[in-house]
Amino acid sequence: MSRNTVRKILRSDDTDFSYERERQPLPKTGQWKGEIERFLAANEGNPSRERLTLIRIYEELRALGYDGSYDAIRRYAKGWSKDRGAVTAEAYVPLYYAPGEAYQFDWSHEIVLV
Repeated sequence: MSRNTVRKILRSDDTDFSYERERQPLPKTGQWKGEIERFLAANEGNPSRERLTLIRIYEELRALGYDGSYDAIRRYAKGWSKDRGAVTAEAYVPLYYAPGEAYQFDWSHEIVLV
């Protein structure tokens, strides 16, 4: 904690100080959003063995001239996948059946011992 924050808390009667950032600035990734989303979208369609890791995506972006950090790419990808997951979660349609309307059968062969 900052000395100024500690001093402020000690001199006041209020001890509940909190800070929440309203908006996360994206200065380095801002102009690269299109490329990052292109890599992530291409990755999404590939089988798991062929997907690029975030480190590999970061290295590809570095080769294209990106000079930001890996952590910025990781944070952006996390938010991107969270947004994509929310879209697919909205597509869920629960199935409700009235009693006796739907049936399930188990066609397994059981041996009955008497």
